[in-house]
Amino acid sequence: MHIRRFDFDYSRRRLLARSGALVGGAGVLQALWPTMAASGDITRAYPDELTHIEAFTKGQIKVGDVIDADNIDLVQDLVDPIVYQEVKQDGRKFFMQDTPTAIETLFPPYFLDATLRNQGLAKFDEAGNVYTRDGQPWIGGLPFPDPQSGDEAIANLTLSWGRHDKAIYCFPAEVIGPDGNKQYEYDFVWAEQQCTGLVHPDAPGPYLPGHEQETRLQCIWFTHTRDVKGSAFLSVWHYDQRKIPELFGYLPSLQRVRRFPANQRFEPYMPGLNLYLSDAWSAGDPMLTWGNYRIIHRGPMLASCHDQWRPDQDNWRHPVCGGKGGKSYWYVGKSLLPEVLVFEGEPVGYPNAPVSKRRIFVDVRNMNVLQAITYDRRDEMWKSFETGAGQRRTATQSILTKDGRPEWSFNWLISHDIQSNRVTRVLQGEKCRGRWHTALDPEDDLLHDYMTEQALRRLGT
Repeated sequence: MHIRRFDFDYSRRRLLARSGALVGGAGVLQALWPTMAASGDITRAYPDELTHIEAFTKGQIKVGDVIDADNIDLVQDLVDPIVYQEVKQDGRKFFMQDTPTAIETLFPPYFLDATLRNQGLAKFDEAGNVYTRDGQPWIGGLPFPDPQSGDEAIANLTLSWGRHDKAIYCFPAEVIGPDGNKQYEYDFVWAEQQCTGLVHPDAPGPYLPGHEQETRLQCIWFTHTRDVKGSAFLSVWHYDQRKIPELFGYLPSLQRVRRFPANQRFEPYMPGLNLYLSDAWSAGDPMLTWGNYRIIHRGPMLASCHDQWRPDQDNWRHPVCGGKGGKSYWYVGKSLLPEVLVFEGEPVGYPNAPVSKRRIFVDVRNMNVLQAITYDRRDEMWKSFETGAGQRRTATQSILTKDGRPEWSFNWLISHDIQSNRVTRVLQGEKCRGRWHTALDPEDDLLHDYMTEQALRRLGT
């Protein structure tokens, strides 16, 4: 008979103890980050039952199994309440994947390099902004790879959304109504330019020259449908996280660029979408305009953290499932994550926000957001923000960085307004209408081409 030194009850007790204390580093058998940094793998930090779904469920669920309404109760404690409701009541389903353990599968390569190189160098100043030990703006990678507080956790998300110096994402989006039919359809392009914390080897340094006091510039423009085509918006983020970003927009009906109110962050990008500026990467507002961050839980969870890229499908599109028409949700895989950190924050800088708090679930291995749940002013669940991410590599195809390593990015999101039962599905596609193509760290001059008032006018024509 094989006797395991660390059984399931041991893992559960350790995680519950640390969740109750709300302190301590990640890992059960060993500290996670020193283990990953030294070996490149998480295996020594967790026992088998936290990295193998069959061991965790004592054989009731295996890799390859489909989770649906008939068996979701077996893993109810491993999913957030909105995913549970979608599967149990709305016909959603997903399939089980194995659990990746290599650190390189969890990050964009250059962002990982910077995280390992710069760990231990970040600190908060008196206002709560992140600086290096010698008082400079952050220099790249996760500032707090092993967060001990909600403030450190939100800083990991806020300072670099997509974890590339620059990116152009093509987003086909559809809104499915409670009757299961498509109510809205949009194509839009989302471009980001990091100004601080640059990590690419070709960058001039950790800061974009002339923009050292900005976190990022971000532009979004719509290419479909005809009634919104040409609408474009530019957001300029200050490095000081107490300041609300400047927001400019071009509307074809007005044929001019106008400046929008600084606090207009809780309205849909376009009619029907469950997505606000505030929702981006679950950290769409400067982190110091929110507050009262607190860690509330640590534990295992099922989430979509690898093999989410589908180059075998047209425009990298996933199949769909669930809802009355069978097309409300992406049909994707989920893995057993050994440890997820859950924390909350409140929109303290927005007295008229329709939000009381946001609960954010992050993978402690890479501090990537997996799911966020927004609560309305009555403190009732309102909507979700669920994502899937992973390397751009399959058995037959890959997208590589300049030095030949597999790229990594998020691949899809689902935002579900459970009060109206309206679902917004967004795909990071290979392309979208208007002849735009997704590109990670492209050679294009994003600043000049897309992130000026003149560029907004040009995009709108």
